[in-house]
Amino acid sequence: MDKSVRSSYLRVVYMGTPDFAVPALKMLADSDHDVICVYTQPPRPAGRGQKLSKSAVHKAADDLGIPVKHPTSLKKEDAQKEFSTLNADIAVVAAYGLILPKAVLEAPKFGCINIHASLLPRWRGAAPIQRAILAGDTETGICIMQMDQGLDTGDILARQTVAITDKTTAQTLHDALAETGAKMTKETVDKIGNGKKPEAEAQTEDGMTYAKMLSREDGKIDWRASASHIERQIRALTPWPGVWCMADGQRLKIHAAEVAKGSGQPGMILNKDMTVGCGSGAIKLTSVQPEGKKPMDGLSFLNGSKLNVGDVLS
Repeated sequence: MDKSVRSSYLRVVYMGTPDFAVPALKMLADSDHDVICVYTQPPRPAGRGQKLSKSAVHKAADDLGIPVKHPTSLKKEDAQKEFSTLNADIAVVAAYGLILPKAVLEAPKFGCINIHASLLPRWRGAAPIQRAILAGDTETGICIMQMDQGLDTGDILARQTVAITDKTTAQTLHDALAETGAKMTKETVDKIGNGKKPEAEAQTEDGMTYAKMLSREDGKIDWRASASHIERQIRALTPWPGVWCMADGQRLKIHAAEVAKGSGQPGMILNKDMTVGCGSGAIKLTSVQPEGKKPMDGLSFLNGSKLNVGDVLS
C-alpha cells in the first residue's frame, strides 16, 4: 500500500552516527513511515591506512537506499534552510554528535525526538552506558525524549528499564539498549503519527548525574582502588577506551577479570594465575594482551614474561 494514504505515515529525518543508532534506523525504514533523509557525521580517517571511512549509520543508509547528508555543522543559515526544505514531520536523533540549533529543533512538524541510553535525569551526556556500569548501577534503560536546547533536558515521552548484572559489559548493554531503543522509537513515532502522542513527563534535577565523555586515561588502572571497582572498570571500558596498566615496561591491555580471594600490596602479583592485589581485595586477570601480541590468559602471560609472583604492576 502507498505509505502516503496511511493515517500513521510520517516523513522522518533520521540523525545518528555510531552502531548504537543503526537498529532504530532499520526499524523505521521497515515501517509505514518514510525515512526521507539521514544525517550523520562526515567520513573520517580510520585504520592503519587512515582511509576515509563512513559511519555505521551512513553505511546502513546506503544499504537501505536512503539519501545521506553529513554537514560539519548545523549552525549556519544555509544548513538550517536545507534541513527545513525537507518538510519533515519529525526528526529522530540517536548519538548524532552535532548540536541541533533552535531552528533545526523547530523545523519538523512534531519537532525532534532523541533516543537516550539512560533513565534520565541520571546520566545525561555522552557516555551513559559506560558510566552506569562503572558506578555500579543495577539498572539503566532507554528514554525517548522530546528535544529542547538543553543537554538531555527535554520532556520524556517513553522510558523502559534494562537490568545491569555483575556480568553485564559495555558491549552487551550497548546491544540490548540499541534494540530496546529501536522498538520504543517505532512505537513512539507510530503513536505520534496516529495523533496519540504520549503524555510528556517533565524532567526534574533530582538525581541528575552527568556522563562525561570518555578518554584513554579513563582506562588506566589505579591498583589502589577496590577489586570490585577495577572489575567494573574492565567491564565498562572494554573495548573503548580499553583498560590497561604497565607490566614489564610495556602497556598491558586487560580484557576480562574477576574478583578473587586474596590480599596484598596494590598491584602485586599474588599467584601464577595472575591474581593481583588491590586497595581492598584482589582481582584475577583472565584475559590480557601484551603489546604486539594476541589476547591470552593470565597464566600464559606470566609464563612468557619476565615477571614473577611478588612483582608489582605499575
